[in-house]
Amino acid sequence: MRALVRRVLSATVSVNCKTVGEINRGLLVYLAVHKDDEDSDLGWISQKVLGMRVFEDDAKKMNISLVEREYELMVISQFTLFGSLRKGFRPSFNNSATPEFAVGQYRKFLQVLKEKFSISSVTFLIV
Repeated sequence: MRALVRRVLSATVSVNCKTVGEINRGLLVYLAVHKDDEDSDLGWISQKVLGMRVFEDDAKKMNISLVEREYELMVISQFTLFGSLRKGFRPSFNNSATPEFAVGQYRKFLQVLKEKFSISSVTFLIV
């Protein structure tokens, strides 16, 4: 699995000009599933995402996690994170999981977040 994580003051996802998800301050996570990922990867990456100390404390140091401040989280499926341009100019997605496997792993990832970390303000999207 690969996650591209971005701190946001707000984030909105629209499909066909209709808002399908939005969050206020928190993390926007683009999640890619590798063809060889296993269930054991789910716990590790979810713990890393939620434990990242990327928010400022009172001393203006990045020392606070998403969970500590109960900020919001949006997760978006993004297979292109495993794209490769090593050869030529057309990206290869050979390392990306098949859609069926990726959707299953993505849903398991969301379930791990919900169960293990008991987050109430989480927006989950499959885009």
